[in-house]
Amino acid sequence: MKRIFLLLAVVAMTALQSCEGDQGPPGQDGANVESEVFELQNVSFQLNQNEYMIRRDLNPAILDADNILIYRMTGTIDAQTPIWQLIPRTLFLDEGELDYDFDFSAIDFTIYAGGTYNLATTPQFINNQTFRIVIVPGYFSRGGNAVNFEDYNAVIKAYGIDDSNVKILN
Repeated sequence: MKRIFLLLAVVAMTALQSCEGDQGPPGQDGANVESEVFELQNVSFQLNQNEYMIRRDLNPAILDADNILIYRMTGTIDAQTPIWQLIPRTLFLDEGELDYDFDFSAIDFTIYAGGTYNLATTPQFINNQTFRIVIVPGYFSRGGNAVNFEDYNAVIKAYGIDDSNVKILN
């Protein structure tokens, strides 16, 4: 009996290996955005209804599964080595707390600055800021090793992003 069952199992496995299922649904039309890095250089937050913000369009639009990371340049080690800090971030200053945050959609992103005090009293934190915007395609989120998103260089390395020719946004 065991031999008959084993023989049937081998025959069934051989027969099922060559089967094909129905064709799957068509893929999504549109742009195929890969990992990219954009930079906003020396931009100032604009006060809009009691909220400081910087808004930019994404062209081309990103896909629904894609993600965005935004880093603020907090200083430099030397002329070729900027220091990047992931936002959202809260800074604890003598004046109070200053928060940087952002949101995004498939077609745009907005960076916010807010705080527990009048931000106009610390223009060095809202004027002439530089940000790096990293687009991470959704397929990178499937499996793999965890990435330390706090570390800009670790993100660039983990996702194989070429940031030697960063696109400057106006």
